[in-house]
Amino acid sequence: MAEIINMPRLSDTMEEGVVATWLKQVGDKVEEGDILAEIETDKATMEFESFHEGTLLYIGVQEGETAPVDTLLAIIGDEGEDVDALVKGAGSASNEETKEDKSDEKPDEKSEATTASTDTSSEKATMPEGAIVVTMPRLSDTMEEGTVASWLKSVGDKIEEGDILAEIETDKATMEFESFNEGTLLYIGVQEGETAPVDSILAVIGKEGTDVDQALKAASAGNDSAPEEETSTKEEAPKEASPATETKASGSESSGDRIFASPLAKKIAADKGINLADVSGSGENGRIVKRDIENFQPAAKEAPAAKATNSKSAEATTSAPAPAPFVPAGEESSEEVKNSQMRKTIARRLGESKFSAPHYYLTVELDMDNAIASRKTINAIPDIKVSFNDMIVKACAMALRKHPQVNTSWNDATTTYNKHIHVGVAVAVDDGLLVPVLKFADQMSLTTIGANVRDLAGKARNKKISPAEMEGSTFTISNLGMFGILEFTSIINQPNSAILSVGAIVEKPVVKNGEIVVGNTMKVTLACDHRTVDGATGAQFLQTVKQYVENPVTMLA
Repeated sequence: MAEIINMPRLSDTMEEGVVATWLKQVGDKVEEGDILAEIETDKATMEFESFHEGTLLYIGVQEGETAPVDTLLAIIGDEGEDVDALVKGAGSASNEETKEDKSDEKPDEKSEATTASTDTSSEKATMPEGAIVVTMPRLSDTMEEGTVASWLKSVGDKIEEGDILAEIETDKATMEFESFNEGTLLYIGVQEGETAPVDSILAVIGKEGTDVDQALKAASAGNDSAPEEETSTKEEAPKEASPATETKASGSESSGDRIFASPLAKKIAADKGINLADVSGSGENGRIVKRDIENFQPAAKEAPAAKATNSKSAEATTSAPAPAPFVPAGEESSEEVKNSQMRKTIARRLGESKFSAPHYYLTVELDMDNAIASRKTINAIPDIKVSFNDMIVKACAMALRKHPQVNTSWNDATTTYNKHIHVGVAVAVDDGLLVPVLKFADQMSLTTIGANVRDLAGKARNKKISPAEMEGSTFTISNLGMFGILEFTSIINQPNSAILSVGAIVEKPVVKNGEIVVGNTMKVTLACDHRTVDGATGAQFLQTVKQYVENPVTMLA
């Protein structure tokens, strides 16, 4: 079934967008999560990904053209599907909307002094002069909701254009959100620590004394909040629904209550026996997509079992001799901590990677004696500092140039061979893991790699790193050696085809030239996606990395 894709709202103030580049053409196959186009907003040029899968059947806005938010951008559906009616329908719907708007105005004009109720509804739909409603911005291309980490302004404060209003936690980082308006902060709609969807009301700025309630009602009317409330009620309904409702077939649609889900999500739900009515959608307009089904956890129903267990326990206690009294030294307690946006994103993406890409692992042990000696010599030079991890990054970047099969991405129908080498370096932060990216790492010297890694890692730990600095990796390195971990395996950071896990350097007896001597070794493990990297290819890549690390002088040439 064909799906209409509208011009998205990619920033809080965006009213229209310009298609900078189409990355898919009519006739191309589109997977959920594929980047359809680069769209220029009033603030930046951002990637727009598809929430549907199928064939791109129609493009409504050509490259360089401008279109208002929510106008027809493209249509995705089954190959050969006739979309003429949809295209005409989208155009006529837009015209009807304009007519309706005009017809709505006429009764108001005619009955301006007729009834008090008409005047009241008119007031509700009118934004007070000077009031500006600020909505939750989309601060990253994949952001669907944001958490207010902290407000830097309070109600009653004067706001200048460019002032930082709040720090907002996205799925990638915590970012400062600045005001594009000036006035007084009249209302805060999302408190610190609370999460709200993109485009929901974040704050109201305007003149002192402005009627905030009227502004909120006007904003709700303008954003057509009624359907959202209806959707929210729909999602909650299954929890309190009658048995007849609960047994509704997966993927079915009743006459008055439609469940929006992608075809793939419906198929997976049917295979797993999951009722779509029990699933909350994270896609566009609450649409259920593949990841929602894969991450779905049914509500636990353990009360009867627990009751039975307690009953058996009571019987056993009755029949056995009473034990000596025990006075506990403490009490059972637990605490539920709200998952951060970053934590939820890590869980979703790594889950998708682990269960979609067939992982296999290769481990080699490196002789680190020469690397230790070389690092000591390099670091003796004033103002220069190189780590063993910098050497690993350089070795991998050079090895990727020799083994392009490892520098690839799987796309079902095709395999993308990346001509550039962008190495992601995993960094542990309080909420989980971030992966800053070293662009064109193969062209960097050891000292340049070291300086860039320290700079990006510092930004990541301080939550000041930008989304652009974490995008585009073609290969990833994860190092837990500093924590004393000897060896481990990592989950591939998709769309990469491989990730290298680096362990600790260990001093131990080794055999050299037929004699047992004290040496220093380090184990590294390569996780590969078997769809793109065969075992022999992965082994050859590791042998090249080994040669570079064991002979650091070869990386200086």
